[in-house]
Amino acid sequence: QVQLVESGGGLVQAGGSLRLSCATSGWVSSFNRMGWYRQAPGKQRVLVAVIASGASVNYADSVKGRFTVSRDNAKNTVTLQMNSLKPEDTAVYYCYARNSLLVDSWGKGTLVTVSS
Repeated sequence: QVQLVESGGGLVQAGGSLRLSCATSGWVSSFNRMGWYRQAPGKQRVLVAVIASGASVNYADSVKGRFTVSRDNAKNTVTLQMNSLKPEDTAVYYCYARNSLLVDSWGKGTLVTVSS
């Protein structure tokens, strides 16, 4: 099973920026979909941004215009650039990948805390 390891979480003030990275043990180019989900305290895990192998991107409405997801096939990484952060962005962020057999893999998560 592919390993996904997130990094880059932390504490930031509202209006600030953070950059999350996800390193994979597999080839990024082999995944049909990769990206990020998040889970706030007491809530379900929800999609943040996912990029498909054809480079089409799907963003949650709440992050459009503020977050940007990208994948680097050469480095086998997926990155989430988060700008203009809001307190409601506070959550554990999970890296996600789906392979050609439709098997999903998840990282262990990285905590992002946005203070007001």
